[in-house]
Amino acid sequence: MPNLSQIPTLRPRVYQHGFTLIELMVVLVILGVLAALVAPKLMDRPDEARVIAAKQDVATLLQALKLYRLDNLRYPTTEQGLRALVAKPEVEPVPANWKAGGYLEKLPNDPWGNPYLYLNPGRNGEIDVFSQGADGLPGGEGNDADIGNWTL
Repeated sequence: MPNLSQIPTLRPRVYQHGFTLIELMVVLVILGVLAALVAPKLMDRPDEARVIAAKQDVATLLQALKLYRLDNLRYPTTEQGLRALVAKPEVEPVPANWKAGGYLEKLPNDPWGNPYLYLNPGRNGEIDVFSQGADGLPGGEGNDADIGNWTL
């Protein structure tokens, strides 16, 4: 009888499953193309959000100014400015019916960190509340454009 330890055993071949270099390269190229198409669209979102936030702030400031006018029969002067919504003006004409506590808790800055501007009278003989956009300079286009009550 033969010795079993001397008989060669047949082992099944083990195949390793994985990705070839070409398959990996194809996937990386596809991901690169997708990133190139999607990234620019995502990059514009923060700028759009800042413009929308500025428009909402301008609308809020306009509402507070309208309440000020209801109480005091006039808007604050340019010299009194938006500060009149937070603290009672001491510059003439001092409002007689200024609401205790103010019309706003605090004045917001625009999304680019600059204070909102106020003119009385403004462009159409009424008032103007506006931000000078991303560049902080008058005029401009795109993200640098002025955002005011005339753009709402």
